[in-house]
Amino acid sequence: MLTIDPAALEQAAAKRAFTGIATVDAGDERTLARAFGFAHRAFAVPNTPDTRFAIASGSKTFTALAVMRLVEEGALRLEQPVREILGADLPLIDDAVTVEHLLTHTSGIGDYLDEDADWEASDYVLTAPVHTLTTAEAFLPLVDGLPQSFPPGDRFAYCNGGYIVLAIVLERLTGETYHDVVRRSVFTPAVLTQTDFLRSDELPGTAALGYLFEDGDRVNTLHLPVLGNGDGGAYTTAADLHRFWRALYGGRIVSPATVAAMTIPRHDVPDEGMRYGMGFWLHRTAPAAVLEGYDAGVSFRSTHIPASDTTVSILGNSSEGAWPVIGVAAEAVDAWLVRR
Repeated sequence: MLTIDPAALEQAAAKRAFTGIATVDAGDERTLARAFGFAHRAFAVPNTPDTRFAIASGSKTFTALAVMRLVEEGALRLEQPVREILGADLPLIDDAVTVEHLLTHTSGIGDYLDEDADWEASDYVLTAPVHTLTTAEAFLPLVDGLPQSFPPGDRFAYCNGGYIVLAIVLERLTGETYHDVVRRSVFTPAVLTQTDFLRSDELPGTAALGYLFEDGDRVNTLHLPVLGNGDGGAYTTAADLHRFWRALYGGRIVSPATVAAMTIPRHDVPDEGMRYGMGFWLHRTAPAAVLEGYDAGVSFRSTHIPASDTTVSILGNSSEGAWPVIGVAAEAVDAWLVRR
């Protein structure tokens, strides 16, 4: 059974004043549940194993799965140029960019968020009023006017804007909002009752606020879209994450063949210490899949080992606090995979 040393976990949590939860689920049994800090600091509301956390880019996978549902239904093709759906919009996107390029971060399109920039959480401010970003189409001004960085398919370069374009594709093909497509295609079949796109300006009492710093009460409401979209921003719980992974590998979201295609390693990403498939991060050497997210007020990773039906999730509601804990959890996963 995969275990995380309690002392190592406590030490890691203390390094950056971790506020969040660490869980391990194996089959039907939860073998670890440890909560740290507050979901709401000003009112001293503690985090619990049932708290709902934002997962930032972790929800790109939900976008990818919604896209693959359309592929399975024949409404979309992986090799299809997105220009066929965009029409005259976003004219600087190369006409050769395909759906598959966007899913695999190989499109080369310009990104509205510079992943290579050295930024502080407090500097993370969008150029559009965050309260207006409630649909994928609303992001068009943010992703417009950005030239190609390289020819489509040339190499891997993580791109948030690519997943916004995929969300626009979903909205235009279905006539639904991006959020409703994902709810219907992913959340409902997986029975994720505590997972949704929540407005940051009206969070329910079950959700953790996202804090910019290790101390103080400054939250991320002005630094992120008010409602998550194709490139991230869903809220979930540790239990729903394990439920998601089990539904995924059980063939209840997309077919097992599609899951296999999405989790084939396509690119080594040394800076992340992982590989990338199609909508999924992957363990660098072993058959384990990963969701990861980092934003102002969010730090998150969930790793699933399908062979043992084991999920290790670290969900944090501060910008940097989870990373030492994620490191300890990753070491435990590595050690367990080696023993197997």
